[in-house]
Amino acid sequence: MKKKILVTGGTGYIGSHTAVELINSGFEVLIIDNLSNSREDVLEGVEQITGVRPAFYNFDLCDLSRLDDFFREHSDMAAIIHFAAYKAVGESVEKPLLYYRNNLVSLINLLELMGKYHVPNMVFSSSCTVYGQPEKLPVSEQSPILPAESPYGNTKQISEEIIRDTLKAVNELRAISLRYFNPVGAHDSGLIGELPLGVPNNLVPFITQTAAGLRDELSVFGDDYDTPDGTAIRDYIHVVDLAKAHVIAVERMLKNKQKSSCEVFNLGTGNGYSVLEVIKAFESSTGVKLKYKIVGRRAGDVEKVWADTTFANKELGWKAARDINNMMATAWKWQQYLMANKDRYLVLSQE
Repeated sequence: MKKKILVTGGTGYIGSHTAVELINSGFEVLIIDNLSNSREDVLEGVEQITGVRPAFYNFDLCDLSRLDDFFREHSDMAAIIHFAAYKAVGESVEKPLLYYRNNLVSLINLLELMGKYHVPNMVFSSSCTVYGQPEKLPVSEQSPILPAESPYGNTKQISEEIIRDTLKAVNELRAISLRYFNPVGAHDSGLIGELPLGVPNNLVPFITQTAAGLRDELSVFGDDYDTPDGTAIRDYIHVVDLAKAHVIAVERMLKNKQKSSCEVFNLGTGNGYSVLEVIKAFESSTGVKLKYKIVGRRAGDVEKVWADTTFANKELGWKAARDINNMMATAWKWQQYLMANKDRYLVLSQE
């Protein structure tokens, strides 16, 4: 019998790609999503790719009563991959309480019910934002956790603390926190990808929407950082590489290969690219020129960060396989799919 894996936020960008990789690895996937930043029809793309449509439940994880009913029905789940959280840095600065309530209460509810129904394993979607602005690069799992640059980043720090404290109190629970850097790109099929509702908060959707003519120009937030070209540097990782790492983490837990009840891994490529370098990579890999302008810095943004992935490469046996050009090419393929189906999707890109 296939093992059941719950993917919270499973109709979202990373969640949908992870659902595909889980199904392809022989798992039964259950999805909970309140569709606050995604659409149910992403399940059509998952089904076209895998031949399987995951069971979908539309409700909010902050609704403890509804979540309890779900756990009662599926108490035989083998693991949970928890993606469901608000994740826009800028918005979190403007609406901190929204982020603290949603991101923390949803996690607390899950952990409480995992103990109640004896669901032992959680893979937690964490972030490099827990490192704040690192004093030393690249960032390893032993790098100090510095003050967060945004409420969003702080919710990830607090969430990891909540998980650690809970695991100390409930011996049967285990967790792996995957601190990933900047997911970009799309599935090779072009059938699923990043689909922000309204104005994007991430760089690559802004790039592809500008290239497609949906936006007049791209805003580059700041060119006065202490970097070679003055723009912020990030470690970009292809979303399919990231999704595969989640499957490996689940399998590690199910095979009892964890070295401790709470493990942490950085997921990135180990290479940093500036905003202007990403723009150039998009132009060279697609042949499409971008119109962009330099504007002021954005509140909450970190200057530069990239990963030391040695530990994940060695301990998980995982390594990012795709380069920045593949990330840009697949993201553009997805945007072209959206444009070809603009009757369904165009309204999503409007301000």
